[in-house]
Amino acid sequence: MGTLETWVVDLNDIFWTYLLIPLVAVAGVWFTLRSKGVQIRLIPEMFRVFRDKPQSGVSPFGAFTISAAARIGTGNIAGVATAITMGGPGAVFWMWMMALIGGASAFVESVLAQLYKVRDTEPGTYRGGPAYYMQKALGMRWLGVIFAVLITLTFGFVLTAVQSNTITVATKGSFGSDASWFNPVLGVALAALLALAVFFGVKRLTAVTKVIIPAMAALYLLVGLVIVLLNLGNVPGMLGDIIGGAFGFREVAGGAVGTAILQGVRRGMFSNEAGMGSAPNAAAAAETTHPVKQGLVQTLGVYFDTLVICTMTAFVILSANPTLGERGGADVTQAAFTSALGDWAGHLLTLVVFMVAFSSMIGNYYYGESNIQFITRSKSVMSTYRAMVVACAVLGAIGSVPLVWSLADVTMGAMVLVNLIAIIPLGAVAFRLLDDYLAQRRQGLDPVFRKDRVPGLRGEVECWGASDVDATPQERTPVGSR
Repeated sequence: MGTLETWVVDLNDIFWTYLLIPLVAVAGVWFTLRSKGVQIRLIPEMFRVFRDKPQSGVSPFGAFTISAAARIGTGNIAGVATAITMGGPGAVFWMWMMALIGGASAFVESVLAQLYKVRDTEPGTYRGGPAYYMQKALGMRWLGVIFAVLITLTFGFVLTAVQSNTITVATKGSFGSDASWFNPVLGVALAALLALAVFFGVKRLTAVTKVIIPAMAALYLLVGLVIVLLNLGNVPGMLGDIIGGAFGFREVAGGAVGTAILQGVRRGMFSNEAGMGSAPNAAAAAETTHPVKQGLVQTLGVYFDTLVICTMTAFVILSANPTLGERGGADVTQAAFTSALGDWAGHLLTLVVFMVAFSSMIGNYYYGESNIQFITRSKSVMSTYRAMVVACAVLGAIGSVPLVWSLADVTMGAMVLVNLIAIIPLGAVAFRLLDDYLAQRRQGLDPVFRKDRVPGLRGEVECWGASDVDATPQERTPVGSR
């Protein structure tokens, strides 16, 4: 195991340092310049979109709150801890930069997912994502198949193991158990619960998570905010450590600039998913009057995830003076909660971790399922996939923290690479839609898109015909007259 772990970690560092981070940075900067900073200058518009009141379906604000609750997971709880312990406080600064620059990438990929979505089997429902815009816009089904395989590996298998590993680490922290049987037994128990959902479609199990997760997310934010307020006097010093560590002014163990950047970008992307290609799968399913609206909502989601939730977690962790240079996960955040409020807070975090991580395991499974369906409808393939997902829950529980997270970085990085290969040339399409959106806004209208408004769109656009929108531009109510 030690040799495998070393090999994966070394490969991972080379891949991210010399290929992925430069590409992510270049893509984000290019999208920012090409769109004239859409992710910054349209922040007021992002909040305006929330006021939309659709005749049916979920409102933009409702969709945002649901996605925000779903985002609070291992990336915010364990990922931030890993970034700080391995990259020092400066890693938090680079997480912020990843969010600000990556917001443009998140905008582009979500607009494209909306534009090239397809109708699902149920009336009024849609599906889509990178695999679909790779096939329909680029005419490269083979590239879509590669992406579908990568997202299945990343979310269906590796990130399921990450969630299981995080639950195990947090649970061991609560029970204080070092017994050799603890991890395998907990892994089997998690696998059994997951099997109920993926093999037998136990709707009650998934329905319960949908109700509890928003409550758990709100509880995490509330308790974390209390800890930050209790340490409010230390916040300026923490900010100094973050800025100083980002540029090497205050180097500490594991806090060199290169490591800070590496960990900050990795964990930032894992948490907010900007440019990764996963969020577009959900973005395509939303019902909206203009693809740009969903791009704006997705961008604001990136900010809320990283600039609000991850920052709060970072302040909580830094207030406890964590040990740097030794990789930690949920146990570091758990220790910080316990140090600030007592043992009950550590146990509470274990409950939150279990709920949000297990819910993510179910969500990860469905990401893989929908992309496998892009490739094949074979029932035997789907059954094999389900069995492997369940097995990954056990493997994640018994795996080491460095190995599990490094495997996640490798597969996630490959997924990001393929997605960026697609959205960089397709960015021009997203910006043509942005021009259409802003032109309608200058007329005082609430933008509605039809594909004939932007002639010569690249590839096949299945939706967005006259029958797919509620109103023509002449029939719409001007913004502000509602």
